[in-house]
Amino acid sequence: MMRPCDAPVWLPRPPLPPLTGPDVATGPLQAQLLALRGVAAAEDARLFLLGRLKDLPDPDLLPDMAVAVARLQQALATGETIAVHGDYDVDGISGTALLCEGLRQLGGRVEYHIPLRLRDGYGLCGEALRQAAARGVRLVVSVDCGTSALAEAQLSAELGMDLIVTDHHQPPEKLPEVLACINPWRTDSAYPFQPLAGVGVAFMLLLALQRQLRLAGQLPQPAPDARLLLDLVALGTIADLVPLTGVNRLLVRVGLELLQQQPRAGLAELLRLAGVDRVSAGVVGFKLAPRLNAAGRLADAAAAVELLLNRQPAEVAPLAQQLDGCNRQRQQIEAETFAQAIARVEAELPASSRSIVLADSRWHAGVIGIVASRLVERYHRPVVLIALANDLAAGEGEGKGSARSIRGFHLYQALQGCHQHLLGYGGHAAAAGLRLQPQRLAAFAEAFEQQACAALQPQDLQPRRLFDLEVQLDELHEDSWRQITALAPFGMGNPEPLFLCRDLRICQLRTLSGGRHARFVLQQGGYSLPAIAFDVAERLTELNRPVDVLCQLQINRWRERETLQLLVRDFRPAGSALQTGQTPAALDGDFFLDRV
Repeated sequence: MMRPCDAPVWLPRPPLPPLTGPDVATGPLQAQLLALRGVAAAEDARLFLLGRLKDLPDPDLLPDMAVAVARLQQALATGETIAVHGDYDVDGISGTALLCEGLRQLGGRVEYHIPLRLRDGYGLCGEALRQAAARGVRLVVSVDCGTSALAEAQLSAELGMDLIVTDHHQPPEKLPEVLACINPWRTDSAYPFQPLAGVGVAFMLLLALQRQLRLAGQLPQPAPDARLLLDLVALGTIADLVPLTGVNRLLVRVGLELLQQQPRAGLAELLRLAGVDRVSAGVVGFKLAPRLNAAGRLADAAAAVELLLNRQPAEVAPLAQQLDGCNRQRQQIEAETFAQAIARVEAELPASSRSIVLADSRWHAGVIGIVASRLVERYHRPVVLIALANDLAAGEGEGKGSARSIRGFHLYQALQGCHQHLLGYGGHAAAAGLRLQPQRLAAFAEAFEQQACAALQPQDLQPRRLFDLEVQLDELHEDSWRQITALAPFGMGNPEPLFLCRDLRICQLRTLSGGRHARFVLQQGGYSLPAIAFDVAERLTELNRPVDVLCQLQINRWRERETLQLLVRDFRPAGSALQTGQTPAALDGDFFLDRV
């Protein structure tokens, strides 16, 4: 039977050419780290370290942008209602809020719709389109969905509505017949950066529209500042785990500054409830995003949109408390589902399986994506979990699934290879959603396993942790920290630097949180640094002897005092840290954000 995967193999990131413009970097450590992230040319390094919003590519390079802008310009001029149709995750929520706020600042009459996950499922909702048409709406703009909405596009046309799709999901072979389909992944796109988040695509539409209104002398005065919407772009971009490189990096860096300096009333309340006073990409991903997501997972994501749009502290406080309560409920349901999934994996699936496909009528469709991610961590295999409503166990209706993957296995392409067993699917290389009839479950599971066997070798099922550089402990100091922090924000595609230090001695060991975590001092030669390691209760005895560690250099802030410390991500007995051999080509780049 299948069991949890072994401890990860430690491997260095693949070597890349040295930085050709070292004068751009602030030091040799930074130059090495940039090169390991594929930033080897001087101009690329300049944009990475010093890039500004003026360096953004022309949004008109995105396909169908001109026709979309012209139609929105017409709607603004005539006072026509614009209906924004979003998605229920943070990317869709933040993108919906961005278009609503941005278009209203331009004088637009805007309404929005967020589908209910359990009732409507993912994507454009036909019933919502019918209701909008009945209210007289003739223009719909989608956010983070619509690229695969062939039937809904036809319905919109039949209802006499123009549909502008803004999306970032992989396009199918046939695009929907709509007024405009703005997607950087289209094969005819001239935009030089493809992995935008859905909210990033929506922001580009707003930028192009504002520019056209300015040229036409139709921009309201005082002119709205689109930069003040970048906090929303940062939320959706970080939460959707798109690479924090290129255009995304520029947008997120400015957006995080806004979140820190002048957060919206609703986000300020969420930060207070989460006990956060300093905003980072990690805070967005692990504190804000789960709370914003929670309503869409269990109830109605419109509450999160309202939280983002409302500027009145007294009115957003109840919304923030509602989202925080939904998140606690989600955590409980997730824990129960995770335990049930583990029991089934380890009782039903053979160790030779290269994928995990499970369906269960006990599972909540709102949490199976999170649970799938946790199963990927535990078993290091692509995972598909399917929620069956109680009445589906008899083989009627649909099952709703969420899938997560590992390096080297492209989910969307795998689902394409299994399409004959599915009612619908969509997503990315790393995450996807699907629908199927329960009676097709066994055939789908077999086809998906065949896709995994064709793409993955046994060694691919061994988790690997990539580190940047092997260093001596005395190379990690305050100047190192300054060089490292200039590379932030960290995330997908730009992981926080991870270092290998060998043969360290441990002293002053003490435990925290009832033995769950540990604080200690690491020594090498005459140099020492304080360190902390989380979730090491079962490994404390390993800290009684010299160790090799994978660690990150951080600042510990305590009572207004800042000190350097190491965050230990993993440790081994000294001398056993590194497996021989080279990093497999399949691991080049960063398919996933390293877990925090």
